[in-house]
Amino acid sequence: MLAMIARRLLSLIPVLLVVSFVVFMLVELVPGDAATTVAGGVNATPERIAEVREQLGLDRPVLERYGDWLWDAVQLDFGTSYLNRDGGNTVREDIELRLPVSLGLALAGLFVAIVVGVPLGILAGMRPGAVVDRASVTGTSLGLAIPNFVMAFLLITVFALNLDWFPALGYTKFADDPLEWLWKITLPAIALGLFAAASVARQTRAAIVDVLHSNYVRTAFAVGMGRRTTVVKYAFKNAAIPTVTVLGLQLATLIGGVVIIEQIFSIPGMGQYMLRALTLPDVPVIQGVTITFVVIYVLLNLVVDITYGYLNPRVRAA
Repeated sequence: MLAMIARRLLSLIPVLLVVSFVVFMLVELVPGDAATTVAGGVNATPERIAEVREQLGLDRPVLERYGDWLWDAVQLDFGTSYLNRDGGNTVREDIELRLPVSLGLALAGLFVAIVVGVPLGILAGMRPGAVVDRASVTGTSLGLAIPNFVMAFLLITVFALNLDWFPALGYTKFADDPLEWLWKITLPAIALGLFAAASVARQTRAAIVDVLHSNYVRTAFAVGMGRRTTVVKYAFKNAAIPTVTVLGLQLATLIGGVVIIEQIFSIPGMGQYMLRALTLPDVPVIQGVTITFVVIYVLLNLVVDITYGYLNPRVRAA
């Protein structure tokens, strides 16, 4: 197991190097001139733009700037936002403040996906073609068809404006008031997690149906073991591998999806920070937030691989 983890960690190094270069170059190709924006926009003089470009280091060769940026990024130094050059937090400090907010929202959405998707997939897979299975197919089809921002507006209209059960906007830190945090994060988490729940339910159903045709499951039924006990105790462990894959990928998708949901519900996380940076464009913020999301995504894939090894010994041997 430790050897497998070591191999996976070593394989991440070239991946992160390639991704870091792509991230840096993509930001270079973003339309607009950051120096012009910082210098004052359309009213800036050419002399002032040249001065700002020199201050920001944008007059140096691209590869030289990439090397300096990569060296700083390895030390978790992403520079200072163009909006805070005269003082204020660095990009790293802003990320440290906002990342827990976004991760909390993403994990809450993942919780919704697990609580809704896994039981629904198991129930549908236990009796294919039954009423529960047909209802599951209909519900998951709707969940996959409705975008999360549309679901967010529907939830706000029904549960915030009409029923007044939950607030439409605002955020409270978990450390300040856990119950208040839960109350305000419920609608964003549901809006974010229903799409993932539909994907998890479909994958779990397909895996359960496939495993139920295995010889060891037929043997368990033949000796008189109940269907529920067989599925929960034996079948689901083997069926969990594709489900774990979907959950890992969906968590990465949820982290990316918080950008829109945070904007709709006025949550001060990475999403709002990124959208503000894109309008400038604020290059240090865009690079810092993007590479943070990439590292999280890569680490999630590592966790999925390790979980594979735990659930299936053949993966460890390979």
